[in-house]
Parts: sequence; C-alpha cells; structure tokens
Amino acid sequence: MAAGRPEAQDHPPENGFTPLEHPVPRLLPHIDGSVLPSLGGFGKHQKQLVVLTWIPALFIGFSQFSDYFLLAQPNGTCVQPLANESNWTAASPPVTVTAGAPALQLKGNGTGEGYGDSSGMLCACKEWRLELQTGLSQNVVTKWNLVCDSAWKVHIAKFSLLVGSIFGYLVMGVMADWFGRHPVLILSVLFMLVFGLSVAFSVNVTMFSTLRFFEGFCLAGLALSLYVLRIELCLPAWRFSMTMVASFLMVGGQLLMPGVAALCRHWPDRDDWQVLQIVIISPFVLMLPYVWLFPESLRWLLATQHYRRSKAMMLRIARKNQVNMTTEPSGVLSELEQELHKKPQRTCIVKMMSTRNLWKNIVVLCVNSLTGYGIHHCFARSMMDPEAQPTTMCHADYYTMAGIAVATCLALCPAVGLMGRRGGLLTFMIITALASLLQLGLLNLIGKYSLRHDTVLRDTLNRKFSVAFSIIGMFSSHAVSILSIFFCAEITPTVIRGGGLGLVLASAGFGMLTAPIMELHNQKGYFLHHVIFACCTLLCIICLLLLPEPRGQPLPESLADGETFTRQTLLHPGEQHLLLAKTDGDYSRVHDTPLHLTATGGATVAAATALAAVPASYALATGGEVIGNRAIANGV
Repeated sequence: MAAGRPEAQDHPPENGFTPLEHPVPRLLPHIDGSVLPSLGGFGKHQKQLVVLTWIPALFIGFSQFSDYFLLAQPNGTCVQPLANESNWTAASPPVTVTAGAPALQLKGNGTGEGYGDSSGMLCACKEWRLELQTGLSQNVVTKWNLVCDSAWKVHIAKFSLLVGSIFGYLVMGVMADWFGRHPVLILSVLFMLVFGLSVAFSVNVTMFSTLRFFEGFCLAGLALSLYVLRIELCLPAWRFSMTMVASFLMVGGQLLMPGVAALCRHWPDRDDWQVLQIVIISPFVLMLPYVWLFPESLRWLLATQHYRRSKAMMLRIARKNQVNMTTEPSGVLSELEQELHKKPQRTCIVKMMSTRNLWKNIVVLCVNSLTGYGIHHCFARSMMDPEAQPTTMCHADYYTMAGIAVATCLALCPAVGLMGRRGGLLTFMIITALASLLQLGLLNLIGKYSLRHDTVLRDTLNRKFSVAFSIIGMFSSHAVSILSIFFCAEITPTVIRGGGLGLVLASAGFGMLTAPIMELHNQKGYFLHHVIFACCTLLCIICLLLLPEPRGQPLPESLADGETFTRQTLLHPGEQHLLLAKTDGDYSRVHDTPLHLTATGGATVAAATALAAVPASYALATGGEVIGNRAIANGV
C-alpha cells in the first residue's frame, strides 16, 4: 500500500478528479467569496467609503463640462474697422456677427479667403465688442479676443484638457497598480488644487492652455482612482448600482453647471471666468481629509501580497462592521498569519501582453469606448440646428444633451439587470449602429427617390428624421461608453485594474477628442468621420460576442484569474473542464478501444489493434480517397 502512493502521485488521476490528499484551497485569493464575507460583507465600513467616492463625482462633473462656458463662442460686433478697409466709412453702422459665424471662426488659410469676401471683410476689424450668451459676461475668448485669425487658439485650449486627461489615465493607471490607489488619489487631489486654481490666474491663452493640460492630467487620476476604489469595495451584487449612483451625480454636475455659471456673472473684482474656475475647483479642498479618512484598497493589498498592511486593515474593518475576528470560523485571519513572511509582488500592465484572452478582451473594450464617444459627437452635431455652427452651445442644446445622459443612466439600470453586462452592451451597440446607418442612408433615399419636387416637405422630413435618429444614437452611444468602462473594471484583474481601466478611459478620451478636431477643420470630412465610426459599430457588434459575462461573478485578482475569465461555451461547464484538463499528448489508452471510421461510400470500417501505434489515424475510403476523420477513443 505504501509503495502504491508515489505511483498515484506521479500519474494524474483520471477524469480530472482531485485526490483526497490535496491541500485545502487557500482563502485569501478569494476575496469576494471568503475574505469580505468574513469581515461583514458589504457592511457599514464599505458603505461609508462608497459614499465618500460619490461626493467628488459632482465636482468632477463641473470640471469636465467647464469648457462649454470658459471657451464658448460669443456674438461679435465690429465697432472700429481697419483704417485701410475701403468698404467701411465713418458713418457705417456697426456690424454684428452671431456666435460661431465664419468671421469669428478659424479660417481655412488664416486670412478669411475660405469663406468668401464678406467674411474676410468682417474680420477686417480693429475693435470687437463680444457678447456671450451662455451665462457668463466674459470668458477666455472675450478676454483675449480669440476670434478670426486667433480662433485656432480656442481649439488648442479645448485640446489641452482632453489630451491631459488621456495622458493622466495612462500614467495614473499604471501608478495605481504599482503604488496603490490611495497615493494616486491624494496626489491627484493636491495637484488638482494647485493647477486648477492656477488656471484662474492665467495671464495669456498659452498659460491657460498649459495649465489646463495639467488640470486634465490630475482630473483623470482623480476620476480613475475613485472608480477603481468604488469597484473594489463592493461585493458582486452591489457593484453596478453603486457605480450608477456616481454616474448620476456626474450628470447632476452637468445639469447644475449653467446655474453655477450664472451665479458667477458680473463679479465686481474678478473676471467672470476666473470666478467660475475658482468655484468649480475649490470644492476639491473637501477631499484633503481623505488622507486620513480613506484607506488603501484591501483587495489591492491582498492581491499584491502586502499581508502585514492587510492584517491591520482587516482588523479595522472587522471592528467597524462589529465582527469578532477571533471567533470567525472561516480561518481567513489564521491563514493570513502564515503568509506574513511573503514579500509584496507588483504587476505592470505590460504583462497583459503575455496572456492569451485578457488582452483581447481589453482591446475589444477599448475599441467600444472609442467608438461610443466618437460617434456620440456625430449624433450631437446632427441634432443641432444645421444653420448654427458646432461651437455654438446654447442652453437648449446643452440641456438636451444632459437630459439624454440622465435618460441613459435611468435605462441602463433595468437593461443591465435583465440582460447582463454583455447583453446590455450588445443591445445598445446594435441600436447605435442602426441609428447611424439609418441616418446616413435613409435620409439620402428620401431626398433622391421621393419628394423630389416638394423640396420644403423633403427638407422638413429630413430634419425631423435626423433629429430623431440623433437622439436615439446619443442615447445608445452614451450607454455603450458607460458600460464599456464598467465592463473593463469587472473583467480586469486587481493587479492591473488601474492600467486596464486607464487604457479604456484613454480610448474614450480619444473619442471625445474628435469633436474639437472636427471643429478645427471647420467640419470638413464630417460625413466621412461619421461613416468610419458607423463601420466601427458593426465591428464592435461582432467582437462583443467574444467577451465573458461578469454579472454575479467575483472580481479576478491575479492574471491567472483574468485569463480563465472567459465567455461561456456551448459545452456543459463540467465537460469543458474535463476537455481543458486533458493533455494534448495523452494517447496511452488509444489501443484499448475500437475506432469507428466512416468512408465516403457509406461503409463502416472497424479498426482495432492494427492502429494501436498510431495516435491520430486517417481512414482510407474505397477508391483510395482520404476521408480525414480523426480516430476517437472512448474514455480519452
């Protein structure tokens, strides 16, 4: 009996069953299944911290939508033309140009020739009187007269915040995986206050754009660290609902922003835009106590083997949740005591490339996020009045976009509850693709094959259909963007969750960057821009079928967990496990079973001992044809 035990250990057991003498599975890697339940589950401690992650979401919403007011295009009135302009006389009345008119926009070659002689004449002005229609009486554009030949500086200022956010997501995501979520959060808050308040004291547009870049960088680190901390605090049943509350608060910041701008109007000592910038940045001072109030993520500490810090935090959480760890039966604390000698192990997002499935899932979600935010601008552009320029952002358009965002958040909750993450994302992507294709194709058919003589009715129908499809497309594309980011946070392992989420958020930033790029080129190539993103939606629909369904599943902690987190197949889970457990070279029992091979003529050939030495045989059909059926052995 004693001599038989080593033999049983040398050869793996049949059918994939684990021998009885296998050690008990570890509890620490199973945070959602073992560690958090032993600490009281989603208790008082976790709920308090989640609330602390909600409060900054409102302030982040203020900062993300501040460009609509700080850089809004004004109405312009030329009160003093150039002296050498022959078309002007001293008795000529002032000429008023509406916001976004060609005279105030960027010229194709910097001289106004791209818009005709009239626009060039209107730009030949020595003194402008600029008036805003967006709540403020003065902003960056009116402060430094960024119209006509200087209009391109407005687009650079818009670029700066988005480009800074893109770099912030990439850099801060890697830092959150390497140094922890808490240091990135505190560092982002401190520098957000420094650079955000410095923006209000800019002396020229170059200084303004540079400081806005660093403000966007810190804003990205703040948003990313809060998102990751919120996800890692929650059990599977609470993750989506807690995330959606934060989304509602960010949309609330968008809705409140016009009122905040109106309160900053006609300030006595400062320009309106400076007061607005100070007002939207100052609330981040409330986050300074997070240095002491907000601890490091317990999930990240356990995943990176910071066991000594983990022990102190687990005792603190248990005390707040009123759980007695000395009598808990799961044995989590006793197992932690045995692991205290291990050194921390950190992982970089670059190691994702060595995986087989994980990197593909993240790439698919990056493309989804890029497509969702990119095509959202196409729909928003189509929804606006075609006679108005895209830089004109009146309150009606602004509140329409905010209302669509609210409706999206409301619709996501029941949709994801019924269809799951993958089903909801696939459904909204299909709606986005249909809205885009119908808007691009159906409207042209209406004008080409019907109502050719009634141009008024044709234009009216085209406008109504365009607005309807644009609203539907904005609704669904916004849902795609939110779900792509949340999907990535759920399927990316804890050890690289910051880097993976940073990639998807940076892709979203690239999608949002298409809006100022199109404005910089005066909407040239807008139709092609829409066509490209419409094709991307079709590609995304196919790729989404490859993603797993994370609803109700524990968060993956290590790269190995993330690699095994794959989509469900048609096989029964038990059969799939047995199939994956088999080695490719195990043909030791092929000679024990008969092989049944079917020939093309319908005859059945029974081969037994003659093919014992051939691991994968091919039967020869009558007439010398090779039918190519691989031998299948029972029990292998």
